[in-house]
Amino acid sequence: MRKIFLLVGLSLLIPFTSGAQQPNKPNASEIHESIKKLNFLGSVLYVAAHPDDENTRLISFMANHVKARTAYLSLTRGDGGQNLIGPEIREQLGAIRTQELLAARKTDGGEQIFTRANDFGYSKHPDETLSIWNKKEVLSDVIWAIRKFRPDVIINRFDHRTPGSTHGHHTSSAMLSTEAFDLTANKEMYPNQLQYTEAWQPKRLFFNTSWWFYGSRENFEKADKSKMLSFDTGVYYPTIGLSNTEIASLSRSQHKSQGFGSTGTRGTSNEYIELIKGELPKDKTNIFEGIDTSWNRIKGGKEIGNILYQVEKDFDFRNPAASIPQLIKAYQLIQQLEDKHWKTVKTKEIKGIIAGASGLYLEAVATQPYTTKGGEINLKLEAINRSTSNIILKSIKIDVININDASEKALSNNIRNNFEFKGMIPNDFEYTNPYWLNKKGTLGMYLVNDQKLIGKPETDHKIKAVFNLQIEGVSIPFSKEIVYKTNDPVKGEVYKPFEVIPTVSAHIKDKVIIYANGPSKQIPIIIKAGKANIKGSISLAHPEGWEVSPEHIDFTLSQQGEERTVVFKLTAPQNQSEGYISPIINCNGDVFSKDIITIDYDHIPYQTIVLPSETKVVKLDIKKRGQNIGYIEGAGDVVPESLQQIGYKVTTIDPESISAETLKPFDAIVVGIRAYNTVEQLKFKQQYLLDYVKAGGNLIIQYNTNRRLKVEENLGPYPFKLSRDRVTDENAEITFLAPDHQVLNSPNKITKEDFKGWVQERGLYFPNEWSKEYTAILASNDKGETQKKGPLLIAKYGKGYYVYTGLSFFREFPAGVPGAYRLFANMLSLGK
Repeated sequence: MRKIFLLVGLSLLIPFTSGAQQPNKPNASEIHESIKKLNFLGSVLYVAAHPDDENTRLISFMANHVKARTAYLSLTRGDGGQNLIGPEIREQLGAIRTQELLAARKTDGGEQIFTRANDFGYSKHPDETLSIWNKKEVLSDVIWAIRKFRPDVIINRFDHRTPGSTHGHHTSSAMLSTEAFDLTANKEMYPNQLQYTEAWQPKRLFFNTSWWFYGSRENFEKADKSKMLSFDTGVYYPTIGLSNTEIASLSRSQHKSQGFGSTGTRGTSNEYIELIKGELPKDKTNIFEGIDTSWNRIKGGKEIGNILYQVEKDFDFRNPAASIPQLIKAYQLIQQLEDKHWKTVKTKEIKGIIAGASGLYLEAVATQPYTTKGGEINLKLEAINRSTSNIILKSIKIDVININDASEKALSNNIRNNFEFKGMIPNDFEYTNPYWLNKKGTLGMYLVNDQKLIGKPETDHKIKAVFNLQIEGVSIPFSKEIVYKTNDPVKGEVYKPFEVIPTVSAHIKDKVIIYANGPSKQIPIIIKAGKANIKGSISLAHPEGWEVSPEHIDFTLSQQGEERTVVFKLTAPQNQSEGYISPIINCNGDVFSKDIITIDYDHIPYQTIVLPSETKVVKLDIKKRGQNIGYIEGAGDVVPESLQQIGYKVTTIDPESISAETLKPFDAIVVGIRAYNTVEQLKFKQQYLLDYVKAGGNLIIQYNTNRRLKVEENLGPYPFKLSRDRVTDENAEITFLAPDHQVLNSPNKITKEDFKGWVQERGLYFPNEWSKEYTAILASNDKGETQKKGPLLIAKYGKGYYVYTGLSFFREFPAGVPGAYRLFANMLSLGK
């Protein structure tokens, strides 16, 4: 069914729209810059390990000044990092940081690529990294990225020659890139890839060096620079009123979950790259010397170049549409190219330019944000030509829902055309989900078997509307993803992706449930309907030895989006035990056991993640003393909720309110991770905290980094110095340095069994110097390293206790590690 509405277009000032699904509406300057980029046929691939590793100054310079097609290959999605903006960790944090990278590339003009490597946390040496990653598979992915992107130049962020001097992931990224450089042209290497792409040999490989890698600016000044190229990346772009370094800072600031907001700079800013492989350019200001980056590079390109260079020269900023006839001629010639790579790349670019120059606006909007397999979808489409160009809408196709409307419509200048369609989503359609999360991987690798998906930054949305247009007599298809659009009273026009979700989902709020205060707990489960009129039954899968009642609960949900909470009683066994529970929903013979997780931040698109619904349950043998805990939040963790799980009353303390009186009621005060790096007020409130200890209180400070401390002189009642010492092996041996200390004996007897099952690491940023008043409780070390004695320091101060710990409780609590809870309870119980 199709309805057409013809409306006179209004000249509207469109406000900034939230999300990344809104149609691109380039201005004349942006269109002209795109034409310049269209006329450059050269590519640069920047390689590093994590989101936020990339040098945005250099990426922006290559993309915006040189006009090269530029991409960042991040081997991981940053899943093992920390989150300064919310509670999401691991897979969910990886999804956030993926979108932050895409926002960064949208800002600096680059593209984004990944491998299947999983960021499993800090690694001290590439040997460890490559033993946890599957080196063969990650190398395959790097080669795949090079063959697909076909860079002329590769730039490594890190030095492959210095293993053990920095994060093992960092060095590994450079080592793999350097190895791949020599293998990508070899057709015997990963030959299965050649079904979809061709072997390729880059021209040059560089290392993006700087004074930092030499230890000081003075050392760098003395360094041999005969194999280095340098660029002034501080160039100014008058058409947009920004310097390259200002753009780079805006790009860098997209990494909000890592707290990498960056202040823009102006003026000269030199970047250096050192040749690792290939021939050194004689002109050290031209990274592409000896590489033809004109249209003459490819067979059939000369004629295209003759047209497009003239388009660039004669571009009319007041009337970009004047270039359309010539752009159409060039488009036709591009379709005849034998070089499939450049044909694909330049077709996409020139189509965007044609759409921008004609003021073409195409949009496909669903009337609801989601549906289910077999569910109905109602669509509203818009097409408008805001130029005098001759454009005819020949047809609209939406293959997924079998829409093929071939009734023609001339798109007259500034006349809006609206269409409506409806259809059904196929029963075998896949849920909308990050493709790398569809199957359970390993500690070091995501499981992705489809070669064509590997490297993609996100899942391609398969529900698309194809507008088949005839522009100046030439047929050109334009594809638009189906989106959902609403009007927010504050933000205005807000876009979200349209998604296909499970018919029914089940959510357990807590991903870890600790049994520490009785044998039974009520387990509430939220059932949510993906469509209307659902009847079913839910049961709870549970570990052996645990008991659940009732066996099942029947439910009915009449409306799409309706929720119902059901409650099971789960009883733990007498002895310490752990396992997983999972809700199982049966609807007319179909079984559902997925949870739908939403991620909603203003700086990235709204995301829906479909994961197995499961929760860890732990019967914990634990004793504790004290009840009222004050918590000062730092960079974000779930420690307060975890302490509540084992029976403490936890109150969040506003740093502004800290005083002797506000602290007095608490049995203990706990300071969140990196609070002394992120909470400005603590520099004015620290003395109150130390006075609280002196008067008999118990203060526990979790890890902080040794840089950018808000409080340095009196972080503790006695001097100690933070370092970068850490133990990354979560199974590293623990030594009890003070076995008779209260913290290891009361109220829980701590043994080495309590350090089994830890995840990701033992701890980080341990103190490495301290005064005699502190007692070092524990020691540990990674293989081949000296013993680190600073994971847990305790000092008696006045009547109370001061505790500093770099142990990674913030990681162990969400993983339900019993020993971490028992040790922390002892820390809270000191002196009681």
